[in-house]
Amino acid sequence: MSNSKQSTQTGRILIIALLGLAALCALCMLFFAMFGIFRDGGSTQTIDVGETVADPRSAVLTLAYSPEKAGLITPMVEEFNAQKLRTPDREAMEVRLVEMAPDLMVQEALGDSPGFQALSPDASLWLDQMDQRWAELHRQDAGDVAPRRIADSARYAVSPIVIAVWPEIADQLGANAGPIGWSELQQRAASDRNFRWSHASTSYASGMLATLAEFYAGAGKTRGLTEDDVLAQETLDYVRDIERTVSFYGENEATAMRRMAEEGRSFLDALIVQEALVVQHNRAGNDPLVAIYPHEGALWEDHPLALLDDPGVTDNQRRTFLAFSEFLRAPEQQKQILDLGYRPADLSIPIDFAGSPISPAYGANPAEPQTTLQMPGPSVIQVVQNAWQYTKRPSNIYLVVDTSGSMEGEKIENMRSALHAFVGGIQGVQDRVGFIEFAGSVYNIIPPESLDDAHRSALTNAIDALYAGGDTALLDGVRAAYVRLQRQPDPESINAIVVMTDGRENASSTDLGELVGDIRSGNESGVPVVIFAIAYGDDADYDMLNVLAQSSGGQVRQGDTDSIRELYRLLSQYF
Repeated sequence: MSNSKQSTQTGRILIIALLGLAALCALCMLFFAMFGIFRDGGSTQTIDVGETVADPRSAVLTLAYSPEKAGLITPMVEEFNAQKLRTPDREAMEVRLVEMAPDLMVQEALGDSPGFQALSPDASLWLDQMDQRWAELHRQDAGDVAPRRIADSARYAVSPIVIAVWPEIADQLGANAGPIGWSELQQRAASDRNFRWSHASTSYASGMLATLAEFYAGAGKTRGLTEDDVLAQETLDYVRDIERTVSFYGENEATAMRRMAEEGRSFLDALIVQEALVVQHNRAGNDPLVAIYPHEGALWEDHPLALLDDPGVTDNQRRTFLAFSEFLRAPEQQKQILDLGYRPADLSIPIDFAGSPISPAYGANPAEPQTTLQMPGPSVIQVVQNAWQYTKRPSNIYLVVDTSGSMEGEKIENMRSALHAFVGGIQGVQDRVGFIEFAGSVYNIIPPESLDDAHRSALTNAIDALYAGGDTALLDGVRAAYVRLQRQPDPESINAIVVMTDGRENASSTDLGELVGDIRSGNESGVPVVIFAIAYGDDADYDMLNVLAQSSGGQVRQGDTDSIRELYRLLSQYF
């Protein structure tokens, strides 16, 4: 055979082989498409067995944000995505949002596979803590180098922490006579048992920053707060005197401000929040609030945008992060941020012009705060968080749990998990937790005791032993808890009942009207008891639970099998 004929035959064989390979690939692609292995336009490739493989070219950035900034971040993301930007390799840039509490952001970001690549908590203090904890976890692997969890960050909005009060409360505190601070708030609350004020738990920036400001005031400093300052007995006593007048704590600013708008003066007289939420509240046409800037000094929520330093973050996701960061800090968006009640991170943008939302017309003062406190380092913040467990107001809590027949199966399993989350969320040994079950009658009453290891174990065992059966004596269960809290009055503590039911009252000897009357009169002349109620599922009597909660200044929340554990985790932050 000649060389030319041999070459031609070899070429034909190669072409046939390539065509066969192409046909085989086409059949594989068809097979994969039939079983959903490839998905057009998505950022992941989903395999039929449930495994998810990240697309290394993805430019879709998942951003976790804290609840109070939903009205800020959502329109910004929508506007950014509407630009339909693309990376150099033509991948579509997109930001997707997931709402998440800051403490959960930190917890998930410290894990191996967080469900987001970027985050925007309410303050950068969580980023500093995240880096510190990440370094503690991974320093040994990195030798002497302290690894960081945050690759890049930038702030795009700021807002000072203020005391939001009704106008008449501001007058009573002496707003027209001189500056107001933490001491004036404490003195008013200590002298008037009907005065109610609150701040969020230290799991949220408003609560953490308010607590830091109290420690600064107690130490008599405006900068350079140290661990020794925090642990000085004089400082601890000062903060404890303030904290012991708190009505109850809370989960976040957004929830508290919603209740301020809905319930008005019957909810609270004063609330610690960021200035922006006061402005938004007033611009929405609600009964107006006034922002008081503590004369001892204020700290700020600085609303950072941060990117995780994670091998799972693609180059294109980094490009999306940078593009979105530049977008938020552009002059046009900074002016929009101001219009939403936040102070822009761009200091060249004025905030004191005619028509500015940062104005007395909306309860704010652009000339305040006069003193800005220095943010301490993460180690000092950690000591403050630990010291808060000593200084905060202690609690006496009864968990009142429905174990009627309708709770059988998945419901009671989820209830066990939720109750464990609640007990685990109460960290202070000074807090006392009790337990009551109800079905056709009230039984298994465990009196409140300090949550030391022994009592925590006893509660855990009681929760594990729950079983379902019988009717629903809801009112008898609530009365049993209420009477026991009144028998051993403890006005120095937050006295609370956390009650849950999935059904309707059908077995109690207690009358609803009489119980509500007792609660209201007891709150006026005896020991105030606040009731937090959870309507578990669609069959629960929400209206009855709402009457019980409102009679005590508490609240009712709707839960289901997917949300019940998170609800109990959030409620644990009220104590």
